[in-house]
Amino acid sequence: MSIYIGNLSYEVTEEDLSEIFSEYGTVKRVQLPTDRETGKVRGFAFVEMGTEAEEGAAIDALDGAEWMGRDLKVNKAKPREERRPSGGNWGNNNRQGRRSYN
Repeated sequence: MSIYIGNLSYEVTEEDLSEIFSEYGTVKRVQLPTDRETGKVRGFAFVEMGTEAEEGAAIDALDGAEWMGRDLKVNKAKPREERRPSGGNWGNNNRQGRRSYN
């Protein structure tokens, strides 16, 4: 299980997150998603701790805490949902009155 951290400063780095969460235990992994087009931080992250107890301690201590000018939102991450492919009507050319000209 991992921890979701929301409302992050856009200036935050993986090292910043690792440092603050290491105060509550072993940080196994930090994920800081960036925008595909701009490469800028998206304002949220995921941190994986060594144990459930460490995760709980970090959540209790940091949820609602002010850090880097922002009030953090920290909780257990929800499992990632399966996404359906998006965009277009691939393979559905005959729907909505469209004609297929072969």
